Amino acid sequence: MVRHRTRIKNEVHAILHANLIPRCPHADLFSRVGRAWLLQQPLPDDERAAIERHIRELDRLAQDLHALDKDIALDSIEDPEIAHLLTITGINLTVAAGIMAAIGDITRFSSPQKLVSYFGLNPRVRQSGLGIAHHGRISKSGRSHARAMLVEAAWAAAKAPGPLHAFFVRVRAKRGHQIAAVAVARKLTVLCWHLLTKDTDYRWIRPALVASKRRAMELKSGMPQKKGNQPGSAHAYNSKILRDQEMEIARHAEWAYEQFVAQWQTRPKDKVRGRLKSAGL
Repeated sequence: MVRHRTRIKNEVHAILHANLIPRCPHADLFSRVGRAWLLQQPLPDDERAAIERHIRELDRLAQDLHALDKDIALDSIEDPEIAHLLTITGINLTVAAGIMAAIGDITRFSSPQKLVSYFGLNPRVRQSGLGIAHHGRISKSGRSHARAMLVEAAWAAAKAPGPLHAFFVRVRAKRGHQIAAVAVARKLTVLCWHLLTKDTDYRWIRPALVASKRRAMELKSGMPQKKGNQPGSAHAYNSKILRDQEMEIARHAEWAYEQFVAQWQTRPKDKVRGRLKSAGL
């Protein structure tokens, strides 16, 4: 349904482009002010009628998507597996529910490498006989929608302080940001396998952030808003002091990961020492 909505929006943009209409000055063409601007543009009657049909279809899709989001939130509130995945920075309800829909029963995968291959995040291997194996791009076989969600979550995790951000920066320095994002998606897949098989939460959990995710899930499911002087479950995330404390803990975890990696990274060999050793000196 989201892909269908995107196609409809692209058709509206194509109509404007074909009639040489300049770009909308507003950020979102389909917002209230964007639609008001759209109705003022000089278009043929048939093109204007087509745009009106597309707008009505977008409104209908928005209602259907809202109902679907509500059903997903209702099914996910009491799900312990989704609760474990939400403790990972960068994974929201949509990603967690999509991953669990693709995995099903985690016992089907005996190792995290099996799950990585199932999502198509494993590199292709080219090898002839007993020759050297050459690793290429990811295979992209398996559940493509779950792989896309994991890559989206990887971009979000790379922006937040923590070990995943340090891992992203380290890979980006060598291979670029696109490959680094895929590497983080693979790391998230392995992490999800461990959390689901061990029935535990992420070690570097940010409780206030998780409470905010859960409260957003409750509101999306249709639960009433809490009014009054009593603070809700997501109160800690709304407090800047408490939020900064969690961010500081996450930065400390990132620093600890960097120090850990620095201990086992191989250093380049001294060329001069290598020549002397090969000469027997």
